[in-house]
Amino acid sequence: MTGSWGWDLLLGVAAALALTWVALVAVLVAVRPRGDLLREALRLLPDVLRLVRRLAADPELPRGVRIRLALLLAYLAFPLDLVPDFIPVLGYADDAIVVTATLRSVVRRAGLPAVRRHWPGTEDGFAVLCRLTGLTEGPGGVHGDAARRGSGA
Repeated sequence: MTGSWGWDLLLGVAAALALTWVALVAVLVAVRPRGDLLREALRLLPDVLRLVRRLAADPELPRGVRIRLALLLAYLAFPLDLVPDFIPVLGYADDAIVVTATLRSVVRRAGLPAVRRHWPGTEDGFAVLCRLTGLTEGPGGVHGDAARRGSGA
């Protein structure tokens, strides 16, 4: 391409990073909460951060769940985001989307009772969290996407 293997390598790495970034943004857009759920997720963010911290410190949870939560906390603490914060709407929403996707995974693996035990917010906030994760509590226990697949808590 450029005649120098160093520049070719640098261009190849830059192109691979750009393609990976575009793919990650596409995944974030695909898993984003629909309708008003994104706005509600942003409103719940302080309670969710406290929840994530409490869940990550719970030794009763499976190690994989705690590792996911620790990685989520590291992502949130890292100053660079997948989508820069100055980009309207998606700038701050990427954090909420990443948190939502991770919590869906955690709730499906650890179970809704563990999340309820550590929830620092109100009952209304917990109901929104259940909608975001795709799970609900009913008389027979946990229902939703994971229960339909047979991998519920």
